[in-house]
Amino acid sequence: MSLLERITVESGKCGGRPCIRGTRFRVVDMMELLAAGASHEEILADYPFLEPADIQAALLYVAKLADHTVLAAA
Repeated sequence: MSLLERITVESGKCGGRPCIRGTRFRVVDMMELLAAGASHEEILADYPFLEPADIQAALLYVAKLADHTVLAAA
């Protein structure tokens, strides 16, 4: 399984927002935990259904979303 295959989007789950492997754990939830300073170890201990590759997948997914051209307003 490639990292990005760990990110799933289902119309009837979490309002169609990207989640980790079909769970209800959203990519944004992962990013908020990391932004708040939670370590990978803390996240994995608090959410035992997650795997280390899930954290990597969420980071890669967000990095790809942010990789676009931004046009400055004239």
